[in-house]
This record gives sequence, C-alpha cells and structure tokens, in this order.
Amino acid sequence: MEIITEKNGTEATMVLKGRLDTNAAPDMAKTVDAFLTSETEKFILDMADCDYVASSGLRVILNAQKKMNGFGGTMVVKNVVGDVMEVFEMTGFADILVFE
Repeated sequence: MEIITEKNGTEATMVLKGRLDTNAAPDMAKTVDAFLTSETEKFILDMADCDYVASSGLRVILNAQKKMNGFGGTMVVKNVVGDVMEVFEMTGFADILVFE
C-alpha cells in the first residue's frame, strides 16, 4: 500500500493506494498518529485507489475518526469504490463516517 499525505493549512488529505490489509494497517496507523494534530480541522481520506479494506484497516479508519472528534474537527471519506463501500455498509461504518 502507498500512503500519500498533504497538508493545506488546517486541512489534511491522505490518499490510499492499494490494499488496506493486515500488513498495511500498522503503517497507516503510524502515519495517522504522526500526521493528524490538534491544528487539523478537516481530514480528508481519499480512497479512490484503495480496492480492499480488512477489519484491521477499518479499525485504523475508526481511530482516525475518533482522533478528529477529539480535536473537534471533521473527517470525510472520499471516492470509495463499490466493493469497499459494501464493506463499510455491512459493518455499519457507513452510518458512522461522512462520505463524499
């Protein structure tokens, strides 16, 4: 998995490319922890090129949402492909996360 990060003022964007599986989830967790700070008001997670999410990846995404809630910020998940969106819907994450 490739993780690309970009900050623009108080807005942070993370682009995921590849599979967010058991091997990639720890790397994403470390990146989220280092990347998101209390100055981050909006976190955009772009998943256009992410074609698989395992339960370990879902945990990392949920932890990012909790971190943003703790900062009083928002998190938006963008460009989710069909198979990954089905996982979000089946697990109830579609009711927790904000999608664009």
